[in-house]
Amino acid sequence: MPLIMVLAITLADILTPGSSHLGPLLVAAPAVTASFAGPWLTAVIGALAISGEVLIDVHDHLLNYQDVQAGLGGFALVSLFVVLFALVRDRQRRELTQVRSVATAVQTALLRPVPERLGPLHLASAYLAAEAEAQIGGDIYAAVRTQHGTRLLIGDARGKGLPAISEAAALLGAFRECARRRPELPDLVADLEESFDLTQSQSETAEAAYAESFVTAAIVDIPDERPVLTMVSCGHPPPLLLHAGRVISLDSSQPAPPLGLGGLCAPQHTLTSFPFEQDDVLLLYTDGVIEARDAAGTFFPLTQRAARWAGERPEGILKGICADLLAHVGGRLGDDAALIAIRRLAGV
Repeated sequence: MPLIMVLAITLADILTPGSSHLGPLLVAAPAVTASFAGPWLTAVIGALAISGEVLIDVHDHLLNYQDVQAGLGGFALVSLFVVLFALVRDRQRRELTQVRSVATAVQTALLRPVPERLGPLHLASAYLAAEAEAQIGGDIYAAVRTQHGTRLLIGDARGKGLPAISEAAALLGAFRECARRRPELPDLVADLEESFDLTQSQSETAEAAYAESFVTAAIVDIPDERPVLTMVSCGHPPPLLLHAGRVISLDSSQPAPPLGLGGLCAPQHTLTSFPFEQDDVLLLYTDGVIEARDAAGTFFPLTQRAARWAGERPEGILKGICADLLAHVGGRLGDDAALIAIRRLAGV
């Protein structure tokens, strides 16, 4: 388009009467080029535009006038500034691309997708960021294979930004470290509480000393040999069980406080057991799903939407729920959302 502009303006000026001088419009060509191209192409278009202005002045016998020469000098100076702008913008674009690649690598290391198969379980995970450019946030999930089954964690760190990411990373690291060493689930949760408190004391600053910091979490243990699951809830929304066409909320009988608030009381990490039979699907999620609102302020009806996709494979369930969720909020979430779907396979 800038090349067409240069040719069109130059020809129009040459073919019109001498009283009509269209040459100054040529400065638009390098300016437009800088909006989408790099410095080299901008410089080429700038040089062509200056050449077109010189050709016009030669045709009109104006090149010997001082004001015309000054205009050409100003034209060249503006083109130089535009090229410098394109150079700076191109450098910033490369830096942004590098930052995004680093953020993607951090997300991959911190929030790895759960394996598709773990023992008799078929799993799938999904993460929806509230910000379009965000790669990582405070919502976390993980799955670890143990000697007798599979352990899963889903959590949501309070707040946003780097503090939430730091807390999420600390909790994920502690879970992956302790999940295989602790045979009893309450002991594992106690270790997570202790690890979280230690991380907070080491990273606390004067400004953050009075800020509340905690993570809601649900830790689930699914043995291979028995059709049950056990769970400790630490202030997290209850999972959903998709069983025989019904959606059942798995409410903990005695939920513990969120991780990081154990110092306010003496938390009892009470186990709650539920049936988990062949072809059942367990759906874990963060509050970014159930607290999502549409334009009228209506919360996302997760239970009804989960029932709609109950017959699908785990990845199909999450794909359908995520599509419904984004449609419900008009394509933009107000908070990050994470989900895991786990099906117990038949005949395993």
